[in-house]
Amino acid sequence: MKTGKISESVLKRSVLRQIENQVQEVKKGAGVGGDCAFLAWENPVPGPGEEMGVAASTQTIALPVKRAAYLAVMAAANNLAAAGAHPVAVTLSLTLPEETQEQHLREWVRQGGECGRELGMQIAGGHTEVSAKVQVPVITATALGKGRMETQSPPESFQGLDIVMSKWIGMEGAFLIASEREQELLGRYPAGLLGGAREQGKYLSVAPEAAIAQKSGVYAMHDVRCGGIFGALWEVSQKLGVGLCVNLKKIPVRQETIEVCEFYNLNPYGLISGGALLMLTRQGEYLAEQLEGAGISAAVIGKTNGSNDKIVCNKDETRYLGPPVPDEIYKVFQA
Repeated sequence: MKTGKISESVLKRSVLRQIENQVQEVKKGAGVGGDCAFLAWENPVPGPGEEMGVAASTQTIALPVKRAAYLAVMAAANNLAAAGAHPVAVTLSLTLPEETQEQHLREWVRQGGECGRELGMQIAGGHTEVSAKVQVPVITATALGKGRMETQSPPESFQGLDIVMSKWIGMEGAFLIASEREQELLGRYPAGLLGGAREQGKYLSVAPEAAIAQKSGVYAMHDVRCGGIFGALWEVSQKLGVGLCVNLKKIPVRQETIEVCEFYNLNPYGLISGGALLMLTRQGEYLAEQLEGAGISAAVIGKTNGSNDKIVCNKDETRYLGPPVPDEIYKVFQA
């Protein structure tokens, strides 16, 4: 395609035709010459200490992978879910290399719509252009939603909270690597193991566990993604102003993820982990039981404390976490 904004004909046949109007809150969405979407919904009566708010979150994927648009939409929606908001619509911005074929554009828009349907949201607008300055597609999803913003005072202290994690670390990374590097991996591993790694792509939404956690007295949530579980633990600690101590052996990880990481010499604890959610509560075992009862794997992996240290223990070994570093996925896919 030519550098600059895509043509109106390409816009109509490869973008707009892929977008379905399916969410009643989207009153005016994507269209030729329409650069702004309008959303509206009934504003329910807020509960005590709460007010209804519009939530927005943006995520970008700049990796040479087939499911980039799907993952961008999912990541943005997960940010909303972790904040206690319900996604309604998403806008997509695509900046593409000059060698991009129109069929690829059509596929990315289809992916965004597919993810939106799974999560009850729709594409409401966006922007697409071709640039000689980019070498891989840069796909940005901005999810818009609604939720109740807590305005009451936080608990007296975030110390002594149980840290609960849903599902497994490295899911998104294992899914991506097994999907994109299958032939290379088949030289060492059986097809069944790679199928198990790809299967983790079915569990990338954190909306189900976030909804359960909200009803179970959770104080804070954080979706685990870039930088892996170690990066997410650092961010939670910084946000709440507490230290933490985590048992490495209690952090759930699937064997398929370990095998894939060993092949590429990756640290699974620093691997992109979309689909996992950290939840902080005073009743960790109760929350884990609630999640397990709903068919969602969960484990209590540690506790917050009053220090400034962020500690991961593994038997007699102790590791102090530092600020997040570039995700391990970039060792496999150079953006």
